Amino acid sequence: MMHYFHRQIQLWGEATQESLQTKKIVIIGCGGLGSSLAYALGSSGIGEIHLVDFDDVSVHNIHRQIAFKVGDEGKLKANVVKESIESRSPFVKVHAHIGRLEDFIAKEITVDLIIDATDNLPTRSLIDTYAKEVNTPWLYGSVEAFNGQVCFFEKSSFKAFQISNKTPAGIAAPIVMHIASLQANLALRYLAGLSVKKDLLYYLYINEEGELITQKFRMPY
Repeated sequence: MMHYFHRQIQLWGEATQESLQTKKIVIIGCGGLGSSLAYALGSSGIGEIHLVDFDDVSVHNIHRQIAFKVGDEGKLKANVVKESIESRSPFVKVHAHIGRLEDFIAKEITVDLIIDATDNLPTRSLIDTYAKEVNTPWLYGSVEAFNGQVCFFEKSSFKAFQISNKTPAGIAAPIVMHIASLQANLALRYLAGLSVKKDLLYYLYINEEGELITQKFRMPY
């Protein structure tokens, strides 16, 4: 294992790398954000990953959801992501939960971090409620067009968002991977025991001049 994670061990040492093997996370959603998150964190040495998704692969998913390839249409997303991660890293145990968030919550599985990879506000509001009930932090991420948002929720409330049934319209494939990468970096730092700024919303967008802008907002309690 130490040879496999050589470059990360150069970053933080063997003890920290070994500690990641004891960590458990759940990723809610196995689409664009979820598949990228699973790849990044599964390849980083997280010991146990739970994947929650009820959907199957459609052809229009493939261009922005990196775990899937042509020929996967009709297969359950969580199963495909599980197989893909386990083929990349022999040091992670992956559990695919076919169903909705409510089904996973009912199983009362304890994790160290909950990660949102969904595409709608009502489900994220439920994640926030669930996270508060089990006293576990969660990572929010969303994408639309060339824009994205990320927040590590600990004490603040998701109620600051106006909850509606709105879902993203057009999405550029690279922004999905960009936001998932930011989520994964915050997750990895937290699980490795490094500092993470909590309850701070990052809003990333490209303006009309093509400049990448990052804004930060303190979330209310």
